Amino acid sequence: MKKSALPDPFAAARLEKGIGHMNDQDDPVTMILRLKDLRKTAHNYKTFQSGATPGRIVVPSEVNIRDTRQIPFELDPPEHTAYRAAVEAWFRRPLEEDYTRALTGQIEALVNEVLQRDTVEVVSAFALPLQSRALTLLLNIPEAEAEIWISWGTHVFRSEGVALDGDKASILYDYIDEQIDRAIANPGEDLYSVLLASAVNGKPMTREEVRGVMILTFAGGRDTLINAITNSVAYFAEHPESLTRLRNEPEILNRAVEELVRYFAPLTHMGRVVTQDTEVCAHAVRADSRVSLCWASANRDAAVFDKADEIVLDRKLNPHVSFGFSHHNCLGATHARQLLRVLVATLAEKVASIDLLDHQDNIEDLDQFKRKVGFDSLTVRFHAR
Repeated sequence: MKKSALPDPFAAARLEKGIGHMNDQDDPVTMILRLKDLRKTAHNYKTFQSGATPGRIVVPSEVNIRDTRQIPFELDPPEHTAYRAAVEAWFRRPLEEDYTRALTGQIEALVNEVLQRDTVEVVSAFALPLQSRALTLLLNIPEAEAEIWISWGTHVFRSEGVALDGDKASILYDYIDEQIDRAIANPGEDLYSVLLASAVNGKPMTREEVRGVMILTFAGGRDTLINAITNSVAYFAEHPESLTRLRNEPEILNRAVEELVRYFAPLTHMGRVVTQDTEVCAHAVRADSRVSLCWASANRDAAVFDKADEIVLDRKLNPHVSFGFSHHNCLGATHARQLLRVLVATLAEKVASIDLLDHQDNIEDLDQFKRKVGFDSLTVRFHAR
């Protein structure tokens, strides 16, 4: 098996039962594994809610490390609709020409830099800087601020092991509080200032609401983008013909990005809290229990995807759910897609081949399942064209 491959640990359970089970800090989760069932559940926000105790819909749960509600992620309609509308235009800025030009400059500079090195550890020296520098564009702040975020390491909410780490999470929360204080004292054109000047349903956003949007913005797109970038580099290392094809067929770029995101599913799943006794996949679930929408499993559902366990760069029909589904489609999806488009196009243009020298897999322990989500480390050598 190639080192870049991400096996599907859910296949048997998806086919036989449609669900899986895991215990999360004594708050069990029923995992929904089929795409059809996942979509149905995601639509039904009245029975499967996001607006539960802050941190509880995240798997693993974050109730012990934060009490700030992430907005609009941990809200249900109609509240969700109003807050989403207030921030939607800002998060679509990556489609603007100036934004894309700046993003291209960042990524080309980093690729040129790693092409000069003998070896590169992709997670810490490529994916993390790339993600962090691109985030400064989304927040509309100086690129130099990224060095602070890079110093935090790859896991905002976790220690060097796998346990949730409230102390480490506080680094992010304290930083955001400082930035909100700065924006209050000296308003500018950054996201903090824009949020502080925004109104929802005729009322100014509160400091706590601004804090909730910013925590989501930082945490929601960090590990996921790092996983997507690192997995993509590993794939191109083991499939150099794909770089050649993308160079010769730039018209398939968008499809290729969607396919990489489908296959790698950088976020395994996301939870909901059940509001009343009901059923999923003909299995009873009780009120106040949790279910999870398992994006990674649904993306490999052979009832929907032909050759589901292969990367088909020009896949035409690709209803993947890596960016979520229904009203909770990922707020940062436009930014993530644009980053990956520019990255893949730049690699195809500038890189002849990539040697995969060493790696350590990042394995998620989901009790019944063990899923490779990416790499803890990946050492490569880039070769210029």
